[in-house]
Amino acid sequence: MSEATEQVISGLEGVLACESSIAYIDGSIPELSFRGYDIHDIAQTLTFEQVTFLIWHDRLPPAEELRAFSADLAGRRAVPKPILDVLHAMPTSGHPMAGLRTAVSMLGAMDPGGEDISPEDNLRKAKDLTAQMPTIVAAQARLQRGQEPIAPDPSLSHAANYCYMLTGKRPDDTTTRTFDTMLILYAEHETNASTFACRVVVGTESDFYSAVVAGIGAIKGPLHGGAIDEVMRMFLEIETPERAAAFVDEALASRRKLPGFGHRVYRAGDPRATQLRTMAEKLGVASGDDRWFRIGTAAEQRMREAKGIIANVDYFAAPVLYHLGFPLNVFTNVIASSRIVGWSAHMLEQYAHNRLIRPRARYVGQRGRKLGAN
Repeated sequence: MSEATEQVISGLEGVLACESSIAYIDGSIPELSFRGYDIHDIAQTLTFEQVTFLIWHDRLPPAEELRAFSADLAGRRAVPKPILDVLHAMPTSGHPMAGLRTAVSMLGAMDPGGEDISPEDNLRKAKDLTAQMPTIVAAQARLQRGQEPIAPDPSLSHAANYCYMLTGKRPDDTTTRTFDTMLILYAEHETNASTFACRVVVGTESDFYSAVVAGIGAIKGPLHGGAIDEVMRMFLEIETPERAAAFVDEALASRRKLPGFGHRVYRAGDPRATQLRTMAEKLGVASGDDRWFRIGTAAEQRMREAKGIIANVDYFAAPVLYHLGFPLNVFTNVIASSRIVGWSAHMLEQYAHNRLIRPRARYVGQRGRKLGAN
């Protein structure tokens, strides 16, 4: 193909970069499925441990195998003391995602098998990081509040233990199920920016930890996972439901980008947002403070009327995490601690069917320049 006819696809929109059997998205319906199972059925029926097994192994485990898998994950939650020392040393002004990125990188440096990219050892690393990242995030949340980290409780489920490490209290069944569902909804989402970043690093046959650090760096951005922090800040700025419509109008008039709206793939709604909208409403009612839900629905309605733009997954996930007691600036860290499941599946898939990912760029600069010429 000649340079004149080569086509540049900005942002690689719609470009098929790999084959995958992990997740399927049809943004026109909208549909999202993990390993062929619809996200709504998954969210209402399965646990995070079941979904993790499904995403990694392409099947649902029978009861005995699930018990063994869950116990295996639970036994991997503790992090080495040097990791906690690093978190203690992090400046309070630093971004929590930078702390998470550093902690994961250090875990890789401390792992004697860190450079082993065999399928067996990469699966071991996937289990370790899925179990340990929540411990790191909960410790970050407590340290920034002036509290000491809480050691994980292996007798609790993944979601219940996460909440326990954050608050020091064993959560009730409703809180556990709500958080469990949220972790499921964020566990995987096809070749989004952070997942693609992980696959690019794996494509060079680099190590598992390096790829995860790349994913953390990508999901940190406000056009990706970082949007969830900005959504809650927007709700806090709006302050009351009565101000929501005017706030949206003023923001649009000043060309201010509002977080939590729109999606590159979904055009008819984000199926994950449907689940989270219901969860945010229930949490608001149960807590006796549904202000954030009412702000969210009022701003969403005005945005739909004015621009026809839909709310995405982060929009109602923000008040869910706020109600659950997570500090606003670790919201993205929570998302990363769930998405490690999907990253791991894609990385294992990339390692198994690898080819170096190396796109080209259309050159638009000068040519034929001579040194020493005026």
